[in-house]
Formats: sequence, C-alpha cells, structure tokens
Amino acid sequence: MGAELDPERWELASRLFEAAVALPERERATYLAAATRDDEVRRAVEHLLAADASAAPLLDATPGELAAAARSPDDEDSALIGARIGPWRIVRELGRGGMGAVYLAERADGAYEKLVAVKVVKRGMDTDEILRRFRRERQILASLEHPNIARLHDGGVTPDGRPYLVMEHIEGERIDRYADSRRLDVEARLALALSVCRAVEYAHRRRIVHRDIKPSNILVTADGDIRLLDFGIARLLDDDPDGATRTGTGRQILTPAYASPEQLAGSPVTPAGDVFALGVLLHELLTGRRPPDPLTPATPVSGGSAHTPRL
Repeated sequence: MGAELDPERWELASRLFEAAVALPERERATYLAAATRDDEVRRAVEHLLAADASAAPLLDATPGELAAAARSPDDEDSALIGARIGPWRIVRELGRGGMGAVYLAERADGAYEKLVAVKVVKRGMDTDEILRRFRRERQILASLEHPNIARLHDGGVTPDGRPYLVMEHIEGERIDRYADSRRLDVEARLALALSVCRAVEYAHRRRIVHRDIKPSNILVTADGDIRLLDFGIARLLDDDPDGATRTGTGRQILTPAYASPEQLAGSPVTPAGDVFALGVLLHELLTGRRPPDPLTPATPVSGGSAHTPRL
C-alpha cells in the first residue's frame, strides 16, 4: 500500500487519512467519495483507516490497555450504570471518547437533587501519563469560572482507582446543528461564534489553551447560551515547554480536521492554535464546509445542511 503512489499523491492520502480518522466511522466513506476521485488514493486511505482500527496500534500497549481493548463497551456500561461514585449515582452513558466515557449521574446522598455529567477514565487507560493529564484537566477546570465554560463541580477517584470529574450537565445541541436546525442567519451565527471567542479569550488570559475546539465540544442551550466543553487536552502554557503532547504510541492528542499546522507538526503550543480552530469553526458556521485544504477539495461536514447561509 502506498508503493504505487508518487510522493504528491501519498501526501494527499496522508492528509485525507488525518481528516477521515477524526470523523465518525459511518461518515468516512461519504467523506472520501467527495474528497477525491483518485481510486488509488482512496484505497490507500481506506487501508490506513483499517490499520488504525486493527490490533496494530496495540503492539506497544500495556497489558491493561490490551485487556481494555478486548472488553466491549457494554461491559464497562454494565459495571457503572447504577453504581455510586462518591455522592453520585450513575444513570446512563452520555458519550465516549479516547480517554474514557461521560455518564449522566444524579445526587444520591439526599443532600439535594441535581443531575451532572461524570467523566471517568476507561479501564486500561489509567496509565501514569493519562492520570497526570486527567489531574491537570481537573486543575484547569477548577480554575475556570465563566458563563460560557462548563463548570467543574467535583472530582475524585473511583473504588477501582480511576479518576473522575463531575461536570455541569448541559442540555443542549452542538453549535453547528443548533444553528442549522433553527435556520439562523449570518448575524445570529456570528453572535454564537463571538460567545465562543469570549470563553476562549478568558481561558487564554489565564494562560490556558483548549487545544481541541470543534463543534462537538461546544453546546448551545435552549436559551441560546454557549457552553465550551472538554479541556481534556488543554495545556497550561507554562507546562512542558517542548509542547509535545503525545500518547504512549506517539500519536498526537488532537482532532486533525481542526488542528493548526503548528499543532500537527508537534510545535510548542500557543493561543494561536485555538485561534486557528476558531477560524475553522467560523468557516463551518457560515458556509457549512471546513476551509479547503490546498491538497483536498472542501466538503460538507456532518453538521452542515441546506439551511446553512452561504457567503
């Protein structure tokens, strides 16, 4: 795979892979069909995606990570649903990511009634590096008090040793789908984007960079209020001056479709990376498409629709 491609086409395949791997699996085929008419390039990308999903990335995994990979998500769900973590009782799963899962939970000690979102590191991923990152997330979130940033309520360690965060539970839609479902005009979309910018500016003034600004990390409530979520890969600017945030397998912790060139290259983190991501977000909100890559055509994103205003 790749032997039949010249360097320029291989570079295109690499860029398409980075964009496709950040998408939900069900959206990848549609993306590739729209992104390139070169069958060999598409096959190369499909091969890369298959390898990414295979056991190959586990070759240098720890025994705990291998055990976690062999366990189905339903196993983790059944272990936590109904369980009590601190004063909270897990109700159901809300979402799942690379580090772990987020659950809806309710207050269980009778002190008061409240629903929250509980983020728990998944089994097998509680390595020293992941635990350090999780503790840093808790520290970062505890220092942020802004109306457009999801609040941290609590934090601790589960009985089996996994750290957890208790976050404000936001009832809302991701920003792109909110704007499209309500057929918002350009002015209203710009107002949403400005609220996001204010939240990011607030974090930057505290020397915190989010590093993963994208539509799925921005919810809009029924009242039209913005909440910026998930500082899980955020970085205090004074931390790690080399700026090399990588997993144990060497993969960068980022979403390629929204990451700045500097972030993709592994350069030191600066607020400019968030500004780049905000530009991508604004382009999507106003056009329904991500900015075109010089080597790939602009393609519709999952949140875009016929209602997105075109400039």
